[in-house]
Amino acid sequence: QVHFVESGGGLVQPGGSLRLSCVASGSIAKIYGLGWYRQTPGKQRELVAAISDGPGSNYLDSVKGRFTISRDNAKNSVYLQMNNLKPEDTAVYYCNTATLTTLLQWGQGTQVTVSS
Repeated sequence: QVHFVESGGGLVQPGGSLRLSCVASGSIAKIYGLGWYRQTPGKQRELVAAISDGPGSNYLDSVKGRFTISRDNAKNSVYLQMNNLKPEDTAVYYCNTATLTTLLQWGQGTQVTVSS
């Protein structure tokens, strides 16, 4: 089974940037859609970005134009470049399949805190 390990989070000031990485324990080439989710206290986990095995990608409206998702099947990795970060982006970020009905085991996530 594929498991995910997220990294790259941290404390950053508003307007700053972070690059999140997700390394899978197995091949991700067979997974059509991969995504990044985030969760904050008092809020349901939400899908913020998704990418197919092709060129297609989708983003939550609030992050569109600021976040970029990418994947490298050869490295079994998924990335999330986060630019112009805002306090409301503060959350624990997770990667998983982009289809809720095919979710795999959640990793530990990586904390992103945007604060001045």
